[in-house]
Amino acid sequence: MEVTSVVKSVVPQSNLFEVLESGMEHEQVVYCYDKETGLKAIIAIHNTVLGPSLGGTRMWMYENESLALNDVLRLSRGMTYKASISGLNLGGGKAVIIGDAKRDKTDAMMRKFGEFVNSLNGRYITAEDVGTSTADMVSVSQKTKHVTGLPELQGGGGDPSPVTAYGVYMGMKASAKDMWGSDSLSGKRILVQGCGNVGQNLVKYVTEEGAKVFVSDIHEDHLKKMVADYKAEVVDKDAVYDLEMDIYAPCALGATLNDITIPKLKCAVVAGAANNQLHDEGKHGMMLLDKGIVYAPDFLINAGGLINVYSELQGYNREKALEATRHIYNVTSEILKKAKTEKISTVNAAKQIAEQRIRDKKNQ
Repeated sequence: MEVTSVVKSVVPQSNLFEVLESGMEHEQVVYCYDKETGLKAIIAIHNTVLGPSLGGTRMWMYENESLALNDVLRLSRGMTYKASISGLNLGGGKAVIIGDAKRDKTDAMMRKFGEFVNSLNGRYITAEDVGTSTADMVSVSQKTKHVTGLPELQGGGGDPSPVTAYGVYMGMKASAKDMWGSDSLSGKRILVQGCGNVGQNLVKYVTEEGAKVFVSDIHEDHLKKMVADYKAEVVDKDAVYDLEMDIYAPCALGATLNDITIPKLKCAVVAGAANNQLHDEGKHGMMLLDKGIVYAPDFLINAGGLINVYSELQGYNREKALEATRHIYNVTSEILKKAKTEKISTVNAAKQIAEQRIRDKKNQ
């Protein structure tokens, strides 16, 4: 079957252009549909000034297509900032597949998705994300070379989660240094919300440093593993914002920092792996600032996974990827200092640096 792009949305197509013109500034949005495999996907390319867009493919059971569109637009925009602030020669892109990853995903579906990726001729490079795996990327690679996150046996970097977690750990330590004058996490009360692959690795890092770790997750098996392996204390998902803690680490889905949760937060630092943690970047970044909470911008400190898959494009070496990810500590420190000096939110400080790099490249 020939690769085609089908626009199918619960809102009129004209509204899509209104969304794109409202400040998101995407270059291209592609709707992908294949009846035979059941594939319903959206690929969003936000910016390619610094290089081809690279971002993972998320598979999620969205309630409707508008929510899927909103997610992929926000995620791809975040990838632009993530690549720029990390000094990578990449643009921002992302893809979402609508469906239940455990029930609906098939090898044929992922291969068909690979055909759509290939049709973009390298403007978008995909990788794994929530709901997809290195095995899925192998299926995608049968139809396109524009894929990363492959198993190590195939020359890839394998699961990027440990490197992502390491970057969050570096950002967390830099934030601790800014707040308390020391980057030691020993004795700190840290809540990790979301114990998937990244969250589990983050729990490992902070536990080994002597932190008192609390965990919350919707999956009982994840919680049991954290209790058994690291003696973490379980917090009910409805009690997260009532807990007295030093550091809140959101590592699940986004928008957990909002009008309702921020007033309840009982922490000094927010540093986690989730994308788009702020429901409204401008408003909620300032709310955290006004409350005296140090916020480590998510698109900066969770960039380890992107750094890891980017290194595949140049010949993968895990030690070099970790070394590059370690630099997140220094960049976080610089951004926190800039935010204090200019009396602006940390997310705005990070965005200014990322946007300036893109402008400089565009004007060359």
